[in-house]
Amino acid sequence: MTLKRQLYFWLGSFAAFSAFVYVFSPILLPFVAGMALAYLLDPVADWLERRGLPRLAATIAILAVFVVMFMLILLLLLPVLGNQLSAFLSELPKLVGALQKLMTENIGQRAFEVLGISGADLKSSVGGLLGEGAGWIAGVAKSLWNGGQALLSVLSLFVVTPVVAFYLLLDWDHMVERVDGWLPRQHRDKVERLAKEMDTAVAGFLRGQLSVCVLLGAFYAIGLAAVGLNFGLLIGIGAGLVSFIPYVGATLGLVVSLGVALVQFWPDWVMIGAVLVVFAVGQFLEGNVLQPKLVGKTVGLHPVWLMFALFAFGYLFGFVGMLIAVPAAAMIGVLARFVLSQYMASSLYSGTGGSRAGDRDG
Repeated sequence: MTLKRQLYFWLGSFAAFSAFVYVFSPILLPFVAGMALAYLLDPVADWLERRGLPRLAATIAILAVFVVMFMLILLLLLPVLGNQLSAFLSELPKLVGALQKLMTENIGQRAFEVLGISGADLKSSVGGLLGEGAGWIAGVAKSLWNGGQALLSVLSLFVVTPVVAFYLLLDWDHMVERVDGWLPRQHRDKVERLAKEMDTAVAGFLRGQLSVCVLLGAFYAIGLAAVGLNFGLLIGIGAGLVSFIPYVGATLGLVVSLGVALVQFWPDWVMIGAVLVVFAVGQFLEGNVLQPKLVGKTVGLHPVWLMFALFAFGYLFGFVGMLIAVPAAAMIGVLARFVLSQYMASSLYSGTGGSRAGDRDG
């Protein structure tokens, strides 16, 4: 097979896969979630197998423990978070109005008097800004809720996903061997090496960043609740969960927390400062302890590339696209580094007649 035919084959396969995801994205959520769950839990199943437990028993035990823990968390947190979310959405117009009044009559007025901005202009500008922000948040929440009716149904997530995860986890090693048998023999070693690099990048980021999000969410929720911030549990867990997008989770949580704190605690700067301290400590722990220990530097995902992938895949494939954005970005990063290394080892880069990469492969 010539290089051109191979290129056509892989480009065609990629186009077919993209078309499949685009067409069936409304029903892919439970299957993608089940595959992700099986991928994350496969090392645990392998560890139990090495200690003499049959694969079937290991799979049943792992999924049973996971489902029980997940249900306990939902039963304990879901009522509280549901009540706080309902109260937050109902109080949002009042919070925006109180924050607008506070900024125009106290903080903003004193700050902008030096610039010669009148109180009426300031009130109009701040009111418009806060109104647009509140409308955007409400629109996002409404779209997520409406989309969730179809995507995040109880049937798909709580029934189909565990079943998919069970069968995939049970047959994971056999599926890997089967796919390995389909690889072109001429390039098998190179493809396997790239696949291992992709697995290291994807697994390192997913497992590590998931742990970071859970720990940060717990820290923010406990810290804000301890300070006494209204909706602190909801805001803290939300900021932790969105922390898989670099800097976005902490920034969004800080902005919302600071707005609520200003309305709730003004003019007590000590309590407002305590909210800021919670996020400052959280960022210190994330940057100096959690990220280096749990994610490490071997993943190779630049924050800008990760944010672009999340926006791009979310725009193309919706919520399912956001789920596959991180592993897809990691895989594309590995392939891009491989292509760059091949280019720098070729005559196109060196300007010579031969190819050092070809000499090495030979």
